[in-house]
Amino acid sequence: MAAKSNVTEIIFLGFSQNQGAQKVISVLFLLLYVAILLGNGLIVVTIMAGKGLTSPMYLFLSYLSLAEICYCSVTAPKLILDSFMERKVISLKGCITQIFFLHFFGGTEIFLLTLMAYDRYVAICKPLHYTVVMNQRACGLLVGAAWGGGLLHSVGQTVLIFQLPLCGPKVLDHYFCDVHPVLKLACSDTFLISVLIITNGGSISVVSFTGLLASYVVILRSLRTQTSEGWRKALSTCASHLAVVALFFVPCSFVYMRPCVTLPADKIVAVFYTVVTPLLNPVIYSFRNAEVQNALRRLMGRKGSW
Repeated sequence: MAAKSNVTEIIFLGFSQNQGAQKVISVLFLLLYVAILLGNGLIVVTIMAGKGLTSPMYLFLSYLSLAEICYCSVTAPKLILDSFMERKVISLKGCITQIFFLHFFGGTEIFLLTLMAYDRYVAICKPLHYTVVMNQRACGLLVGAAWGGGLLHSVGQTVLIFQLPLCGPKVLDHYFCDVHPVLKLACSDTFLISVLIITNGGSISVVSFTGLLASYVVILRSLRTQTSEGWRKALSTCASHLAVVALFFVPCSFVYMRPCVTLPADKIVAVFYTVVTPLLNPVIYSFRNAEVQNALRRLMGRKGSW
């Protein structure tokens, strides 16, 4: 790629050119990033150390939290450091690497969220078959498939970008490298590449989101015979899960399901699926869960006794 491209580095415009605003944004993102690391890291440690959290749901949740930490770490540290730099620069190889890991961990997160919805569907709608369907070997294969699916998705997106000759301008109106902004730097026809990128990225978001919605609808319908209190509890849980899922999938669909053009709103939209969702997931999926709360208390008590 370097032999065919005139671009060797890329300059980010970020959120603002005002130095004061950049410092405020940097501090805000630093606080959010630390909260994401602490929240999701605590979930991983609690599930790994907690003897009672052995069901498939917690296995998927621990890997989701791990993927969230990695996903946010692809973009947030660079943004925080760039806020203190006069020129926000990334090398071309660094840009391609950022695209690879962004889509690797993002794709993995999509598949893990889908697995978690499927796990809840089997547990609630087919409880007698749950231990057979979601046995240890099957769960291991499903987790492996989620990471493998994220890898295949990422390789596809990266290869499509990697083969393009880039000739500038070398400025991106964004705070990280992604497929659509980088396509604007290409000096060849990108129509076919754009279609393939939309097919690869957008279709995964839409199909997975549709599957998630369908699973939660089936779950709620199967609980109609429950008591009013049980129905309200299930509705509250499903609604909170769907809210977080929507915060991730709707912005992703907005970015990756349209023609490969960049909009001023893309930077704000990206914050929802790169920062807000990783921040809210521990609260929605874990800290509201009684078993996780008890495991956290036991873990804190064990550390306090040391």
